[in-house]
Amino acid sequence: MAVYTALGPEQVSALLARYDVGELMALKGIAEGVENSNFFVETTKSKYILTLYENRVDPADLPFFYSLLKHLHDAGCKVPRFIADCDGQWLQEIAGRPACLIEFLQGVSVTTPTPAQTRSTGTALGQMHAALTGFRETRPNSLGVTAWRPLAESCTAAGLESIQSGLAERIADECIFVETHWPHNLPRSAIHADLFPDNVLMLGSNVTGLIDFYFACTDATGYDLAIAHSAWCFSNDGGSFDAGLSVALLAGYASAFPIDVPTRDAFATLLRGACLRFLLTRCYDWINTPANALVTRKDPLAFLRRLDFYSDDANIARIMGQLH
Repeated sequence: MAVYTALGPEQVSALLARYDVGELMALKGIAEGVENSNFFVETTKSKYILTLYENRVDPADLPFFYSLLKHLHDAGCKVPRFIADCDGQWLQEIAGRPACLIEFLQGVSVTTPTPAQTRSTGTALGQMHAALTGFRETRPNSLGVTAWRPLAESCTAAGLESIQSGLAERIADECIFVETHWPHNLPRSAIHADLFPDNVLMLGSNVTGLIDFYFACTDATGYDLAIAHSAWCFSNDGGSFDAGLSVALLAGYASAFPIDVPTRDAFATLLRGACLRFLLTRCYDWINTPANALVTRKDPLAFLRRLDFYSDDANIARIMGQLH
C-alpha cells in the first residue's frame, strides 16, 4: 500500500454516493507498501479501504483478483471482499485511476512476530492453499523466475551499483544459479506471492485477515511458502534469523497443507529465488520511486542478507530438518 495519487474528501464523497455505505466521516492516506494508492475510509456506517490501482497493476488483472478473493471468502478464509455499489459494480474510476472499495478487516500487522503468531500465519497460508485446489482461474507470474534476469539488467543500467558496490555481479551470479536449479515439476495453484507481516492482520495470536493480493498469480505453492519464510523468519534488516519462527511457520503450514516430497527437495532453491525476487524489486523501487510519493521505500540489502543466509549449506540443512 502507498499513496501516489492524492484524493480530496469531495472526490471520495462523490464516489461513496454510488454505494449504500453512508456519509464520509474520515479519509486518510496509507503510506505502507509500494504498489497502489490506498486510503482508509470511515463512513457513518462502517470502515473501508479505497484502493486506486497505479501503473504496476494491470486493470485487466482485476477480475482475477476479484474472483480469487470471492473464492477464498466463500471457502471460509479470512480475506477482504470487494464492495459492490448500488448497481452491482465493484470496479470504479476516480482521479483517472481504476479503483475499488474494499472491506476493512479488524486487526493489526505485527512488526516483531512471536512464534504463536508465525504459526498462525503458516496455518492460514496452508488453509489458503488447500482452499485453492479447486480454483481454476489462472494468472501468469509476471515477477517469476523468467523475469528476474531482465529486471536485474534494468536495475544495473539504472544504478544498481549506487546501492552497494559489487551488487550487480552478485545478482548476476544468483540469476545464473536460480535459473539453472529452478524446479518445474512442483504442485501449483493460485498463490499470494507477497505474504509479509504487513499483509497479515492479527488480534493477539490469531490471524484475522490476509490482505493485499495484488501480486497473486499461478505458481508453485512451495514458492509461496518460501516467500513467507523469508518474510517472517528474519529481523527486518535481514541480519538475524530466528530458528524458532522458522519451526513455527513450517509446522503451522504443514498442519493445514502437507508439504510434498518434490517441494521439500526444491525448498533451498525456492528460498533463494524468493530472496532474489524481493531483492530485485526493492532495488527497482529504491531507484525509481518518485521523491514526492507518500511511500516508505524498503531496504533492498535486507534481502541480500537473507540471500546470503540461504546460500550457506549449513543454514539450509537446519531448515530442511524442520520440514514436516
